[in-house]
Amino acid sequence: MTATTKFGLAQPVRRVEDLRLLKGAGRYTDDIVLPNAAHGIVVRSPHAHARIVSCDVAAARRVPGVLAVYMSADLDADKIGPLPCAAPVQNSDGSAMAAPAHPVLATGIVRHVGDPVSFIVAETLGAARDAADLIAIDYDILPSCTDLSATMDEGAARVWPEAKGNLSFDWDIGDKAATDAEFAKAAHVTSLTVVNNRIVVSSIEARAAQADYDPATGRWTLYANTQGGWLVKNLIGPVFGVDPEQFRIVTPDVGGGFGMKLFLYAEHVLTCYAARKLRRPVRWAADRGEAFLCDTQGRDNITLGELAIDADGRFTALRTRNVSNMGAYLSTFAPYIPTYAGTSVLSSVYGFKAIHAQVLGVFTNTVPVDAYRGAGRPEANYLVERLVDAAARELGVDRAELRRRNMVGPEAMPHSTPVGKTYDSGDFKIVLEAALTKMDYAGFGTRRAAAARLGKRRGIGFAYYLEATGGDATERAEIRFADDGFVDVYVGTQSTGQGHETAYVQLTAAQLGIDGDLIRIRQGDTDTIPVGGGTGGARSLYSEGQAILLTSTSVIAKGKEAASDVLEAAVADIGFADGRFTVVGTDRGVDILALAKARPGVLNAAEIAPIDHHTFPNGCHIAEVEIDPETGATTIDRYVVCDDFGKTVNPLIVRGQVAGGVAQGMGQAMLEHTVFDKDSGQLLSGSFMDYALPRADDLPDIEVELLETPCASNPLGVKGAGEAGAVGSPPALVNAILDALAGDGVTQIDMPVTTERVWRALQKAA
Repeated sequence: MTATTKFGLAQPVRRVEDLRLLKGAGRYTDDIVLPNAAHGIVVRSPHAHARIVSCDVAAARRVPGVLAVYMSADLDADKIGPLPCAAPVQNSDGSAMAAPAHPVLATGIVRHVGDPVSFIVAETLGAARDAADLIAIDYDILPSCTDLSATMDEGAARVWPEAKGNLSFDWDIGDKAATDAEFAKAAHVTSLTVVNNRIVVSSIEARAAQADYDPATGRWTLYANTQGGWLVKNLIGPVFGVDPEQFRIVTPDVGGGFGMKLFLYAEHVLTCYAARKLRRPVRWAADRGEAFLCDTQGRDNITLGELAIDADGRFTALRTRNVSNMGAYLSTFAPYIPTYAGTSVLSSVYGFKAIHAQVLGVFTNTVPVDAYRGAGRPEANYLVERLVDAAARELGVDRAELRRRNMVGPEAMPHSTPVGKTYDSGDFKIVLEAALTKMDYAGFGTRRAAAARLGKRRGIGFAYYLEATGGDATERAEIRFADDGFVDVYVGTQSTGQGHETAYVQLTAAQLGIDGDLIRIRQGDTDTIPVGGGTGGARSLYSEGQAILLTSTSVIAKGKEAASDVLEAAVADIGFADGRFTVVGTDRGVDILALAKARPGVLNAAEIAPIDHHTFPNGCHIAEVEIDPETGATTIDRYVVCDDFGKTVNPLIVRGQVAGGVAQGMGQAMLEHTVFDKDSGQLLSGSFMDYALPRADDLPDIEVELLETPCASNPLGVKGAGEAGAVGSPPALVNAILDALAGDGVTQIDMPVTTERVWRALQKAA
């Protein structure tokens, strides 16, 4: 088997990192134990909203082994700044948003259950925990607001005095006048309010951090499970009032991120602060219960959507009003998620003439909300696809036909949308038809009748989604020929379980003709890799892939120069193919690895690729469900996905990414329910005893078919695939459930569509 067959593009190569990880050779943040490392514990607020009247830490400091107990006053004395929001937005009138400071440790008032109040450092974890139990804090409990639907009500508790009506920002996009004009002349208007329920991210590896400080250089090394250490480095420097270059961020293996591990957290700052104060390493790791209270959470918005349709059944305009929960503080990218990110795909695959979207970002006494797999795009797609199904019911039109009638055709590419995006490619009708055929949509009536004879309700639902990938505008790659005969590829993205190493090996092997077994992917060290965009927004392959292509081209150019010297021929006469430089027209040549060994360092290259365009993966999800009306129990009988990701480097990995995304979307659609007590603000679903993640037996086989419309805006022709499964699955599943219940008069239901909610909806309709 040749290198290009084994590791070439479009090959379903098994992941090269799996052998190491499955054998337990993975190295995660909490596996790293520096000599003389102390242990940190965060003392967190037990209340959703309270004033700190007093705090007695004397007994905690007397516990044997306790090294320090830090409060906000300690950080203030050392001029430690607040956690930054890196993505502020302006109000629609041009004024600044309300952006209260986010202290590392609560100053005077706590604003959500889990808000950090104190940081205890001890010789052992047990001593730190004992000390935490002895901190005596007197709280004056204040009224709290955890209900998104009521947070702007006149009588609601106020999270911040400077945020009138708990409003952080009132933002809009699109042409309001043109949109209103289309609605004024519409033949039909469909209106629908949908809820995107709050998600606890629940990555398999909890967050952790370990900091070391070198007094001689004034530099920190922070080991943390991030989605890219460069962002953390650039954000944490100003918090300490120092140049970000004073920080080295090392990210080892990461067990899942889903957006949540992108951000700068209090624990990053606290471990670095304590390490400098104590002159020794300090480590912290969340347990699962703590993660429910300190990791950013996802989704959580309520959106009114209105769809204007003309007499021919064509969509003319879309109008939305989204109330989006920020939580108690503005996390790193929080305002960006429902605004620029979420509205970027409101056009979806349909030919709207006008769109206007209003987004209200509001504060509540809850854990901050930020990017979660898809980051605004699943919420927008959910609204649009629910609206389309509702419109089809109201108009008495087949749901597939209504979508087909309104899709932008391939002949219209590139297509500019009313919200400022330009789709470079896509053949949406082809993908839709492929999904309908694969699911046997035409034969559904027969299956529904058979279920009815058994007293069951059967429904079919589909959603056509469109994603817009995101992330930094550049990416870097470096290729070094190591002394041990291996080729090291340094990348600026960060794998959190997606299979990046395999895809990058395939790309490098295909470009340089080197056996993939001799290629190593290096990532996650901001000293070794000077810049990087990290991983988020399904950007990794198309951005890092372009950087690898550009760097490989430089390697080959340098190789031709070196080979011309070795082979005593003009550079213009040197060719390169299958890992070998040759004198064109002769059998004289030199292997690339042999040349690199003969000319140490000469072939090494590093390039930064500009990422001028994002990509627009799209596809159709179809779910078929069966419901027992006596109990409300819903079974997903079959699930089909047809995706257009452009060219695929590794279809095996892509199918796995889609399946994982569908599982997460299914969790949101049918199981995952974040519940707060309305009186106390306590998180009632604060563990896996109360918060239901999907299990293997909740899911059917997920049938994935990959269709290919190459992306026209990058040389690989690829489109991001990492988030797509989570974007398309919630509307497909909810539409299927509503289709099953339509005969009983159920027209609306909100996620999570649990067994109890289905049963109650049937009882109410009856």
